Amino acid sequence: MATEVRRNDHRRPGQWISTRIHRFHAGAGFRQRPVIVCDTGPLVALANTRDEHYVAANNLFRDLLMAGERILMSPMVVAETCYWLNHHGGPEVEAAFLDSIVDGTFTVVDLTTADIARMAELVRRFASFPLGGTDASVVAVAERYDAHEIATFDRRHFSSMVPRLGGHFTLLPETF
Repeated sequence: MATEVRRNDHRRPGQWISTRIHRFHAGAGFRQRPVIVCDTGPLVALANTRDEHYVAANNLFRDLLMAGERILMSPMVVAETCYWLNHHGGPEVEAAFLDSIVDGTFTVVDLTTADIARMAELVRRFASFPLGGTDASVVAVAERYDAHEIATFDRRHFSSMVPRLGGHFTLLPETF
């Protein structure tokens, strides 16, 4: 079921996803749906119409949800996103983001011990960036779910990441 984007939304900037993008809940089981792993940047940009990446984030999430993509994120991305949303938009914006997880717009996946070991490996390997734990968690989750696409505006870190099994990640949106 899709809902319309509100074009004349007069609420304050920073309101969350429920009025910013089309929603799509596919009837197929999660295992049959393609997956993408999400970093913090697009989530924060989506919450603020004044953000320079807002339009790109809005278009990205609209397209992903309309295509039936399952959008995964690590608990570390949730925590980082909550921090930035509360800091820049307040508790209501943060709570609305959390509501979007409860309603199934986004899926939080637990980190396994193997994920955390991979994160430690990546943080050590890319210490000169520095690569933090949150970005490393995005890579670890993408590898575990065999997701080849990552939603991020962070080209500096993620363009250097090579999945454990080889190849490369496709970073979305492709342009912004």
